[in-house]
Amino acid sequence: MATAFQWTRSLIFMIVIYAWMLILGIVFAPYALLTKRGALQACKTYARTTMWLARWMVGIRTEVRGAVPTGEVVVGAKHQSFLDIIIIFDAVPHGKFIMKRELLWTPVIGMYARRLGCIPVDRGKKGVAVAKMVKDVSKEFTEPGQLVIYPQGTRVAPGAHRPYKVGTAVLYEGLGFPCVPVATNAGVFWPRTGVLRKPGLAIVDFLDPIEPGVGRKDFLQRLEDVIETRSDALMKEVGFDPDGVH
Repeated sequence: MATAFQWTRSLIFMIVIYAWMLILGIVFAPYALLTKRGALQACKTYARTTMWLARWMVGIRTEVRGAVPTGEVVVGAKHQSFLDIIIIFDAVPHGKFIMKRELLWTPVIGMYARRLGCIPVDRGKKGVAVAKMVKDVSKEFTEPGQLVIYPQGTRVAPGAHRPYKVGTAVLYEGLGFPCVPVATNAGVFWPRTGVLRKPGLAIVDFLDPIEPGVGRKDFLQRLEDVIETRSDALMKEVGFDPDGVH
């Protein structure tokens, strides 16, 4: 009975946040088209209200730990669900995401992603896509911001493992910015698939930056070690055993 009630609450919550995305996107559209500040304000408003609704409607609280970067950095983040995107975007002053190209054609999301300066990537072209990504990022960084990339390239369920791809290391080398690793346990409560949202504390933790100058291989290994170790610890903190998934 409790699970059925939570599932129903979760379904209503999902309908509300996507309807709210559409409404907010339309209301802010003239302002967002006139200025990037309008697009940023619209997306910040959506992130904050969605986190408030998550707490009120399905019992998901959110918490940000660590030193949130405010300068030009590459943010290499663990990605488990839509929720960690929202928490990170709300936390940093001006987040720009590396995103799959198909999202540019998504209603509302596509227009605002363009206005924020997000960088689309054709994931099917691998080496060519990485080279173009670096070129596009270099052009976009005429304006300061925090470039968020997911080193595993996609959402990964809690306890599952996927390799860390070279794209993050290429950006780190090419831009010469520090890289701030980010760990999370958000997928424990807001999974990448399905409707059910579980109550609990979803945490995003900004870890110590990796300063420029680390070799590509060592950088990737260090990035993976710190993100995976801390994410596992955050999951265990809320009662989820990532080792029990294997």
